[in-house]
Amino acid sequence: MTRAKSSITGILLTLLISIGLFSCAPETQVPKEPVITMVIHGGAGTITRDKMTPEQEKAHVDKLTEALEAGMAILQNDGSCLDAVEAAIRILEDSPLFNAAKGAVFTAQGKNEHDASIMDGSTHSAGAVASVTTIKNPISAARAVMEHTGHVLLVGRGAEMFAASQGLDIVDPEYFFDQRRWDALLKVKEEEQSSLERPLKSAEKMGTVGALALDRHGNLAAGTSTGGLTNKKHGRVGDSPIIGAGNYANNATCAVSGTGQGEFFMRGLIAYDVSALMEYQKMSVTAAADKVIEKLTAAEGLGGLIALDAAGNVAMPFNTPGMYRGYVKNGGEVHVYLYGDDVE
Repeated sequence: MTRAKSSITGILLTLLISIGLFSCAPETQVPKEPVITMVIHGGAGTITRDKMTPEQEKAHVDKLTEALEAGMAILQNDGSCLDAVEAAIRILEDSPLFNAAKGAVFTAQGKNEHDASIMDGSTHSAGAVASVTTIKNPISAARAVMEHTGHVLLVGRGAEMFAASQGLDIVDPEYFFDQRRWDALLKVKEEEQSSLERPLKSAEKMGTVGALALDRHGNLAAGTSTGGLTNKKHGRVGDSPIIGAGNYANNATCAVSGTGQGEFFMRGLIAYDVSALMEYQKMSVTAAADKVIEKLTAAEGLGGLIALDAAGNVAMPFNTPGMYRGYVKNGGEVHVYLYGDDVE
């Protein structure tokens, strides 16, 4: 290309930009200073006011707030998005309120099996563990896989041996026992006696916790952790440790964490689908997230997701009666929601 042609091209591009024909939608424009942001979810399902006592509601709001504030504190101290995501999820994993680690549901064999994953949007590096039973905080094991192996996913005993070699907290499986979760398994077992095949009920909370973060350097990260489904087959793995299904992060588009019926999220690559719509269809994060939930609904799948773009825009759509969710930006007011009719 000659200098004259190059100059003309530059002038034309400048004119197009100045009149708005070659610009991004306002929502996707990245500010000069990143809006440091934390977003979390604690599971989707039939979460309605009539099923929650005031004490239960407060307990969930307090714990979600604690997780958001912990992640935000790290971001405000110039910490990385990965550190913030891991810290927030560890708080949720340590609480029996959520279906992850300490609050995990039981398999058909009466065991607690945990899955988790984490992804770095700046490098596209990712790590995950699945079907682990002795790792206190599976999200930390997932990060260790990402940072200290050449692999993405480790499962079962191999993942547990690796976690121990990394100095992570290893506990007796009894640590994860929760009477409420055990009673839920027994109830399902009783129902099985009167039915050859028990379909998943929409009233059941579909378990995952997840966190997204945008740090001062404009980097995005996503993490997801779950105990799976009550009465699931021994060894069943859902979407949470599958990159692109239950978890995805890309600085050029967004970070996503999902919660719901894992098989549908895996078939539809739900998390990556949000990113793909943004990249190839030039959708905003809100439009892309809403479109993906529309597709999930059309496929008769249940669940929701949280999504965050590099401009700090947040989307939290779901097709269940409720989803534990929240966000905070630049150390400002913490927003936490539980029900479908909460105003966002």
